[in-house]
Amino acid sequence: MINLESDLQMKNLIAQESVIFLFSADWCPDCRVIEPFLPELEEKYDGWTFVYVDRDKFIHICAENDVFGIPSFLAFKNGEEIGRFVSKNRKTQEQIEEFITSLNQ
Repeated sequence: MINLESDLQMKNLIAQESVIFLFSADWCPDCRVIEPFLPELEEKYDGWTFVYVDRDKFIHICAENDVFGIPSFLAFKNGEEIGRFVSKNRKTQEQIEEFITSLNQ
């Protein structure tokens, strides 16, 4: 998983990739729950570039995209947002897989 380093990097990824941004933070217990199966998701959905967005470092990006709960996911393809799984609730592997699968329909 790529770590987001700048606003410009995010803009470039959105323009050039099929990308899923994971909004998270080190202090978030629900975010830690999903960490063990993230590599499996990346392997299973290898047509997507996965990017970790540190909520505390990029709080302005969270605000601009109405991401007020973590962990949350935003998906972009061909420069356009095509899906979001945004809430403050804990997410299961099955729920995340359903979200990603729905993006390809």
